[in-house]
Amino acid sequence: MSANSRLRGTIEPPPLPPLPPLAPPFPFEREMVTSRERMVETQLKTRDIVDKAVLDVMRRLPRHLFVDQAMGDQAYGDNPLPIGYGQTISQPFIVAFMTQALELTKKDRVLEIGSGCGYHTAVLASLVDSVYAVELLPGLFELGRANIKKMGLKNVYQKQGDGSLGWPELAPFSAIIVAAYGSRTPRRLLEQLAPGGRLLLPLGHAQVQDLVLFRKSESNQITSQNILGCRFVPLVGG
Repeated sequence: MSANSRLRGTIEPPPLPPLPPLAPPFPFEREMVTSRERMVETQLKTRDIVDKAVLDVMRRLPRHLFVDQAMGDQAYGDNPLPIGYGQTISQPFIVAFMTQALELTKKDRVLEIGSGCGYHTAVLASLVDSVYAVELLPGLFELGRANIKKMGLKNVYQKQGDGSLGWPELAPFSAIIVAAYGSRTPRRLLEQLAPGGRLLLPLGHAQVQDLVLFRKSESNQITSQNILGCRFVPLVGG
């Protein structure tokens, strides 16, 4: 039995096939193409999102299918949206900025903490070898699992649990991304980062936070850099 199958709430996909094309003919997909193109041109390119792979994924991925149908026409606006349980889906720019900052490659194994409705999970999974997504809230975990299945992505491993603990059974990871803020350096997560890896998360308190990019050298030395002011919900857990 694998480490995945022993963990409560874990979904273990089959061996990794090539990723399918994103954005199959979902309902209203044609009408949303123009909205996504406008989002990329006016919200991302104008704010120094230059990674072509990130722009291409944001242009193709049907973000409106990750939010409540009643808010579908707001999915490509320059703002976060509620997804239930007191949580939000980050605005498109923040998703693109964080993804670009990690400097991802096709070989990367990414740990995502706070996967929510699965939108950022899908963005990451379209760029890397595999994504290991952890969500604390059971309702959001089920929503994210359903959305990833709907997208047809086969390289995502999902677990419901305390994201502050990471996923030590499957470490190390070449990149770790956290979608909730903490008040101190996350030693548990840094320990699960591979040499040469990157960890990106918000640090601060409720009113003032910064996205901080940690890097671990090949000799396991840690450096950090504040790269953007931000506002996230708190990281809950141990």
